[in-house]
Amino acid sequence: MADILHRIGIKSASMDAVYQALTTREGLARWWTSNTEGEGDQVGNIIKFRFGAGGFDMKVTDLTAPSHVQWLVVDGPEEWINTTVDFELKQDGDYIILLFKQLNWKEPVEFMHHCSTKWAVFLMSLKALLETGKGTPDPNDVKIDNWN
Repeated sequence: MADILHRIGIKSASMDAVYQALTTREGLARWWTSNTEGEGDQVGNIIKFRFGAGGFDMKVTDLTAPSHVQWLVVDGPEEWINTTVDFELKQDGDYIILLFKQLNWKEPVEFMHHCSTKWAVFLMSLKALLETGKGTPDPNDVKIDNWN
């Protein structure tokens, strides 16, 4: 099994603000993809994320306000199915530290490398949203290759 791991610090935001950006349709649509359906505020809910190149359906599997959000990928590219997307939040001085994980890839295929870079792009969009009020969700994100 292989995992994607990232860490970002978000300044001038509360834990609650970051948590809301990860658990509401409006919050998610402002940093990840503007084509987001469903709410992530209840365990068992399905959130649908659509991009120009495809999409993903996530089942909310854990919510511990305001410090933890976890999803299970239930539909999307084969490599993503049954991976776990995990956001852990903690306060560290003036920063909220977000520890991101996409766990349980079957193997580190080339698509995983692409997805790791795209997660970094979107996590920086989340940081920008919370620090400046403006994220860059799909379709306005940085495109890195022909997979987008």
